[in-house]
Amino acid sequence: MDTTVKGRSPHTLGSEKLSKLLIQYATPAIIAMTATSLYNMVDSIFIGQGCGKEAIAGLAVTFPFANLSAAFGAMVGVGSSIMIAMKLGQRDMKSAELLLGNVVMLNTWIGGLFSIVCLLFLEPILRLFGASDATLPYAKEYMQVLLYGNIITHIYLGLNDVMRSSGYPKKAMIFTVTAVCVNALFNYLFIFILNMGIAGAAWGTICAQLTALTLLLFHYTNPNSFLRFQKGIMRVRWDFIKSILGIGMSPFLINVCACLVVSVVNNSLVKYGGDVAVGAYGIVNRIVFMFIMVVMGFNQGMQPIVAYNYGAKQPDRVRKALMLTIGCAVTVTTIGFLLCEVLPRPLVSLFTTDAHLTDVAVDGMRLLVLAFPFVGAQVVSVGFFQSIGIVKKSIFLSLSRQLIFLVPLLLILPTFWGLNGVWLSMPIADGMATIITLILLIYQLKKFKNE
Repeated sequence: MDTTVKGRSPHTLGSEKLSKLLIQYATPAIIAMTATSLYNMVDSIFIGQGCGKEAIAGLAVTFPFANLSAAFGAMVGVGSSIMIAMKLGQRDMKSAELLLGNVVMLNTWIGGLFSIVCLLFLEPILRLFGASDATLPYAKEYMQVLLYGNIITHIYLGLNDVMRSSGYPKKAMIFTVTAVCVNALFNYLFIFILNMGIAGAAWGTICAQLTALTLLLFHYTNPNSFLRFQKGIMRVRWDFIKSILGIGMSPFLINVCACLVVSVVNNSLVKYGGDVAVGAYGIVNRIVFMFIMVVMGFNQGMQPIVAYNYGAKQPDRVRKALMLTIGCAVTVTTIGFLLCEVLPRPLVSLFTTDAHLTDVAVDGMRLLVLAFPFVGAQVVSVGFFQSIGIVKKSIFLSLSRQLIFLVPLLLILPTFWGLNGVWLSMPIADGMATIITLILLIYQLKKFKNE
């Protein structure tokens, strides 16, 4: 059975037209990624319009917290989906089913432990991430609810990743889109009808994820599903758990690093621009993230194509698939750059009606996206190195932008240019990371020619 796209043989990856393959593999991923981004935007829009600028600044403070939770979820989700795909490829259904049971147990343990620890130390953690006296109540109220439902979130995300790798990418996409739509409905109900404030947005998120998880459970208990719950699969296999966590360590480290960097950004914004600047960054980050998620969708579509052809020793198809994906990604980020530069005010106005917050966000967005057209190439190149098994270089390139370039720039530039220095740190870091990435990429492509 094809573990990537249901009903298609994986051997077509080595022969079919590359543009056709990229569309077939990337489209479900792009829709799912965009839906995930919309999921986050829905919270921001409803909170900004229904709860005010202090609430949206409080929401921005929770971004690194959410990234930290996502880091643990990605570690289990990515690791387990790859392991299950490998077992299915080996026709080892028994191991695949045992892995499915271990995914549920591992997500339950990690999600529960994360919630307990974070609830015990919630206020100091939020302070660390940049919460002020004004924004702390909103951030705390929002995160408390999300932490209450964190086990639901982790199991939902883990099972959705497994569904995608076990031959149901379209169904996984549909469940993700369903969660987005349900989230929007509950957000409107809880915030505007029941006046539950920022906590209403959090409850809307949990209700949406519970809905999607219910659908997933129906799938995994359906006798017609290829991979499903069986008696005896909830049995701990430490060798499987070790492999899952080992494979998932790369996305885990990248997400943890992103969490730390956002914390530094938030604290710099508070220092040089106050809570309004934090709220502005929250808005800008949501808008920019939309385009990054589309690029990530192309990246996910490219990876099985590149990996297959690299293994089949077809370097020309590897290069062509890479160049095609970079072209698509740069087109997306260039469109994002133009929209953010030409129409920043209408975009920001989706999230807030406050004039001062709007002005700060508009000015910040125009600076933050200055190097955005190049970001598409950098993201795809990192995914390319991962696809051909050069994981260490992939991790280095992912972390270089955040740790090697961005953190020092955040400490230096604001001392000269204040708030504008915070905003400018990000495009400068993007540009420097892209240069390093392209140097390594060109070197790698030259190696292909000599092999």
